[in-house]
Amino acid sequence: MLIQMLIQQPQMLGTVLKNTPLWVGGLFAALIALGLSQVRSRTAGLARVTVVPAVMTTLSLLGTVSTFGGSPLIGSVLLAWLAAAAASLAIIATMAAPAGTLYDAATRKFHQPGSWVPMLLILGIFLTKYIGGVDLAMQPGLARDAQYTLTTAVLYGLFSGIFIGRAARLWRIAYRRPNAPANRPFTA
Repeated sequence: MLIQMLIQQPQMLGTVLKNTPLWVGGLFAALIALGLSQVRSRTAGLARVTVVPAVMTTLSLLGTVSTFGGSPLIGSVLLAWLAAAAASLAIIATMAAPAGTLYDAATRKFHQPGSWVPMLLILGIFLTKYIGGVDLAMQPGLARDAQYTLTTAVLYGLFSGIFIGRAARLWRIAYRRPNAPANRPFTA
């Protein structure tokens, strides 16, 4: 709805942004900063590499519930979210960690190469929530539209599964068999 409107009437962007609460801009800025922090190579412990996926998955699920909680389709929406999250988790978790990923068992820390993927996932979840909020504000009946609700839920679920799958690849490295070398790149 919003995307279609902006394609047909790009001048409406100003109206949409004007009616967006100020805190949304602050949240967007914070999420951009978080995403940019993932672009550089970094060292992090297991807890830290788990926090961002856990927080973003929680925001994804809360976004799904807050957007469609009052919809008669909420059961199907949650099932679609779960199925999409499980499918993308299963695919991503079985892949090899990015080249250059190292784990030091002595310090229990990872060295991770920078990546734009977390930024894209963060933006995907934010934009899904933002566009969904605008769409439903403009057309509340969309909450009862099966195609719209299920598509949105699948997007949220895919983003979440990818986030958690990326963390699961790191967990596999940290908890691999004891006789595996500590500082070697992990491969599937």
